[in-house]
Amino acid sequence: MKRTSIFKVAVLALPLLLSSCGIFHKKAKEPTVLTAEQRSKANFIGQVQDNAQTAKFITSKVKFSVEVGPQKLTLTGNLKMKRDDVIRLQLMAFGFVEAGRIELTKDYVLIMDRINKQYLKAPYIQVDFLRNSGLNFNSLQALFWNELFKPNQNKIMKHAVDTTKTYSTIESGDDMIISLEEGKMDYSWLASKSTALIRMANILYKDRFNGNTQLNWDYSQFEPLQKKNFPHKHNIILTTPEKEVKLGMTLNYIGSETEWETRTEISNKYREVTVDEILRRFMAL
Repeated sequence: MKRTSIFKVAVLALPLLLSSCGIFHKKAKEPTVLTAEQRSKANFIGQVQDNAQTAKFITSKVKFSVEVGPQKLTLTGNLKMKRDDVIRLQLMAFGFVEAGRIELTKDYVLIMDRINKQYLKAPYIQVDFLRNSGLNFNSLQALFWNELFKPNQNKIMKHAVDTTKTYSTIESGDDMIISLEEGKMDYSWLASKSTALIRMANILYKDRFNGNTQLNWDYSQFEPLQKKNFPHKHNIILTTPEKEVKLGMTLNYIGSETEWETRTEISNKYREVTVDEILRRFMAL
């Protein structure tokens, strides 16, 4: 953030000083008057935001699948998440050997191939789709936690009136489509009108020269978790001009375990590689 100049501070402070001395009286800003349609829209978005989990930790056993073209790999594993800190997926081979690990923090993306002792660790700006789409840790966390988000925003907004100026909503049968456009990006969520639960999130990056990139995240099998409903099934499809990657996660035995290390130390025995190389190794298991 840029430092504010002394002159600018003085200009901003002057009306307050004059007002306190009784010299200048600023007319109070009139409250924004919303139409019935805007109120309905803001209330629904507020209901969607109210469905956000209040848990600090979410941990679960996971059945995990990866499909790239004709190749498909199915693994079991563990999902461990700490609110505003880390998301970790541990992938197991043969049910008891950790084959890989994906770790997302505010600062980096870490992908580890335990079997072949190789890894990728990079800031979000160096991962093409994340950089192009404006996705950061906070928006990825919202996707994993089944929540509404705004791109490049650090905190989820709660009942903010200006949601009427940014999100658009349209009815689609028993659902509502919540959408947001920003530059080359289109963001949309499909939420049930009756429950205000998000059933799908879609992120589209439009590139007329190189082709579009799209992430689609479907949620199903909602069950109670600390007084809120949480999806046990996640189906994710990443489509790029070159390939389509399908990911599936089915959660079982969801809990809130707290006793685990939130950062992974990388041994000097590991070699740094690219994402494509790690994916090829996994598919060969």
